[in-house]
Amino acid sequence: MKVKLLVIGKTKSKFLLDGENVFQERLKHYCKFEEIVIPNLKKSNTLSKNKLKIKEGELIIRNLGSIDKVILLDNKGKGYSSIEFSNFLNENILHSTRCLVFVIGGAYGFSEKVYNRADNKLSLSKMTFSHQMVRMIFKEQLYRAFTIIKGEKYHHK
Repeated sequence: MKVKLLVIGKTKSKFLLDGENVFQERLKHYCKFEEIVIPNLKKSNTLSKNKLKIKEGELIIRNLGSIDKVILLDNKGKGYSSIEFSNFLNENILHSTRCLVFVIGGAYGFSEKVYNRADNKLSLSKMTFSHQMVRMIFKEQLYRAFTIIKGEKYHHK
């Protein structure tokens, strides 16, 4: 199964980037992992929040395949424990999902078009994190889920 992480803008903080790279390297042992970075829009500060969401949404949609299973990382999504998330991931593996795409939107969230295209929404926490921090947290949780599925010693109950 291929797993993609689709994000808006680059990670700027070195310590977060270092953490992301650690887990991205580890993920190679479990799946074909790809991160797609959509560049920040130029002159985005001149756009209203809604216009920005619409423009980012168009770029997100352009990067999705017609058969991709799309999961939005969204505060309105379902919260999972690490074990529940590993079960969710395993179900997709068992059902022969070819490409699972997780999407982290911009600062103001997703457009209606993106919500309509999504197959599911996932919340990492009730707390709010920066979009750059969410990338590292998500990659760690994805790695943790694969180690749980494989019965490897990483996750402690």
